[in-house]
Parts: sequence; structure tokens; C-alpha cells
Amino acid sequence: MSFAFDNSFARELPGCYVKWQPERVPGPSLIFLNRGLAEELGLHLDHDTTALAEMFSGNRLPAGAEPIAQAYAGHQFGNFSPQLGDGRALLIGELVDRLGRRRDMAFKGSGPTPFARGGDGKAAVGPMLREVVIGEAMHALGVPTTRALAVVATGESVYREAPLPGANLTRVALSHLRVGSFEYHAARGDQAQMRRLADYAIARHDPALAGTDTRYPDFLRAVMERQAALIARWIGLGFIHGVMNTDNMSIAGETIDYGPCAFMEAYDPKAVFSSIDRGGRYAYGKQPDIAQWNLARLAEALLPLLAEDQDEAIALATDVINDFSVRYRHHWLTVMRTKLGLAAREEDDGADDLALAEDWLALLHQSRADFTLAWRHLADAAAGNPAPLRQRFTDLPALDAWLARWQARCAADAAAPATRAGAMRLANPWLIPRNHLVEEALTAASEANDFAPFERLLEALARPCEERAGFERYAAPAPASFTATYCTFCGT
Repeated sequence: MSFAFDNSFARELPGCYVKWQPERVPGPSLIFLNRGLAEELGLHLDHDTTALAEMFSGNRLPAGAEPIAQAYAGHQFGNFSPQLGDGRALLIGELVDRLGRRRDMAFKGSGPTPFARGGDGKAAVGPMLREVVIGEAMHALGVPTTRALAVVATGESVYREAPLPGANLTRVALSHLRVGSFEYHAARGDQAQMRRLADYAIARHDPALAGTDTRYPDFLRAVMERQAALIARWIGLGFIHGVMNTDNMSIAGETIDYGPCAFMEAYDPKAVFSSIDRGGRYAYGKQPDIAQWNLARLAEALLPLLAEDQDEAIALATDVINDFSVRYRHHWLTVMRTKLGLAAREEDDGADDLALAEDWLALLHQSRADFTLAWRHLADAAAGNPAPLRQRFTDLPALDAWLARWQARCAADAAAPATRAGAMRLANPWLIPRNHLVEEALTAASEANDFAPFERLLEALARPCEERAGFERYAAPAPASFTATYCTFCGT
């Protein structure tokens, strides 16, 4: 098997990485292969699973691969670490996919690198399959995301709280450039390397800006816009990333690094499921504020490039960061209108629709209603059947009052009820990766080498908006007792 690698990062940015080789593993076996993604990438993978396992384990890399560990820094829970880097990951190479997009192919769990900071550089089967499940779910839901191409069991144990079966994941991304990539060079005062990195990022992700006089402030604004749109999509689906450190914020605007992540069930802006987020810094409702905070760290790193005069640079950066709130509100209102089945109106400033959405969320919070199913049943109400929705709420008079407002607003649009309901069902999934089912699948795979629950879960998540017979259990919330104690872990 040969890949048409074109490794621009390795070629153009010496000093931003360390050349390194994946560690050999004793008994690789292929446990997941994303053939649909392989097709997107223009890869023609044979069906020799032994050969594929050797390749995706790192034991036998394809021709043209140039494995490197990227350097970056990061603010982790608000505290700055000037050197992090790929401690257990390697960028293997870059491919140009069938749509002409440059995509990174990287390993995760391929052994320690010079950035490992004393870690073993390994990964376990459970956390790597979590990355598959959540990434594929986000992709099916239309959210920009990195995706897993393959997972290989390594045939060795990884020691965390207990021995776990080891694994290596192959991840595909538009790039692995992060806010922390820029913080790394800013911390060293290396403006020349910072400029090279910024020009590379612009050429790769915002080529229309390349060579322009205002390319650096415009690049900052483009990254801000992508993040505002991305976080609005997260919020619209009840997704909690769990560890929004600056080294986990992608310049490309993709969701990256599915560690202690989860989907919320009962609506609660303070929802946290991460074992390491004891203060709720990355709670569901705080994610927009944290995104803005992270972008401010990017702006600080880029200050020397924004303008020669420091005061002017600070003013440019401040304008962009302050605009995040405006742009996030725009994207959030767009998401909410779509989920509510409402069309935007040119003469309307959106204030009434904003209030309608906020009051709906307040009702969800008051009743501890399941976020996903309440939205889904609102589509049923649009089609003339409010009964399933009413079963989700405790204060029916308040719900009825809100429904009357919503129906009056719907009447102002031209859409027929059936058309509106159909559009709402495309925006409000029937099922999401329910946390108890994710854990069930990962436990079966990790502890019993049983991948049937994992494969069935992936089958369900591939078509999240379709109500299909036989998949009803995937749409049902977890028992309250499970959710009350549910906790996720980073997997390192």
C-alpha cells in the first residue's frame, strides 16, 4: 500500500517539531477501520487485516511517511505550560483528499516522544474507541470534527488505575495546528518562527488572505469566526468537550481530542462530567466564554505580527476578541432558529427569537427535561402532536404558554406544518451517543474483547435523525442513577 503523502508541515516548518519514530508493538490487530473515510482520502486499502494492523500500529509505515512530534505549549485549566507537544502522538504525513483538502494523518498512542514529560506514550482500547464513537457521531450530526481512520490493538497492556489493553489510533484532521502551537513560539520570543507558522497556517486554512497586508489580524478574525460557529453547534447538541485547554483548540475550527467529553441529558448549563474539572471551568454553559478566553491567548501570541505599533496591535486584537460575543450570538441564534423551525426575517433584529429560545431553555432547566428528546418532541408538536412533548415537562401551564408564543411566531413564516416538522427533525436528532451506551460498548470491547456493542452503536449513530425500528434503546436516556454519578476520564 502506498499513500500519496505531501508533508508540507515537515517540509516548511523545521523547528516546530522533532523527527521521531513510532514504537514497535508486539501483537497488532485491527479492531476498527473507517473505509468511508479512507475513500474520502483517496486511499485504496486492501483487505489483508494483518498488513493493515502492521501499518496502523506503526510497525511498518507506508512509503512517504515522515513521522514527527509537533511542538506546542498550552494553557491547561488556566495555567500556562510553555512546553507540551505531542507526548504520545505523531503526525505521520499529509494527504490531499478527493475534494482537494489537505488532511493530516496522525497516530495517537504510538509511544513516548521527547515531549512525553515522563508519560508512557501509550493509549488504551477504551479511550481510543471513545474517540471513534464521538467523532463519528459529531460527523454524522454535521459538526466539524477530526475523525478516526483506524484503531489497532497493540497486544500489550497499558497501566493506568489497572492494566488495560493497549491501542493505537489513527486520526485525520484538517490540521493539528492549535492555539498552543502559536503560544509555544510566543513564549520563546521567536517572532521569525511565529511569522513562518502564521504564514503556513494562513496558506493552509485561509489562502485568500495569503500575502495581504492585513493577513494576520484577518487570520485571527477567521479563527475566531470558526470557533464561534463551532461552539454554537456544540451548544445546540448538548455537547460538553470537557477539557478546552488552548492546546485542544484547533485553528481549523474542528472539534479535536475527545477525552473526558459527554453529551448532556437533563438540561443543565452547569453540567460537568469530567473527572478533572472539579471547579466546573469547562461546564456546558461556560464553553463560549472559554472559547473567547482561549482566543485571547491566541491574540496575545500574535500581537507582534498584528501591527508594528504595540498600541495599534492591542487595539486590533481587542476588537476581534470583543467581536466574539457578537459573532457567537449570531451563530447561536441561527442554530436555535433552525432547531425551533423558524426562518430569519430581514426586518427583525432577532430579539424576540432570542427571548423565545432562552425561555424554552429555562423551561427545560426547570423540568430537568432531556435535552435531546425535548427538542425532538418539539418537532412532533410542530406536526400537530404535542403529547410526547408534554410528558417531558412538570409545569404544563408554563409549557402551554410558551407553546402559544412559539406557534404564533411559526405562523408568521410561510412553511407548512409538515415541512417545518421535517426540517426540525433534521436539526434535532432522535439519538445521540448516550453516555451509558458508550460506556457499555467500551467496557465490552476492553474487558471482554467483544466489539458487537461498539459496532451496533456506530450503526445507530451513523443516521442520528432517522427514527429506525430496532434502535429505540439508543434514543432512550440513561437511568437517573447512572447520570447522577457519571464521570469521564482523559485516558492519558
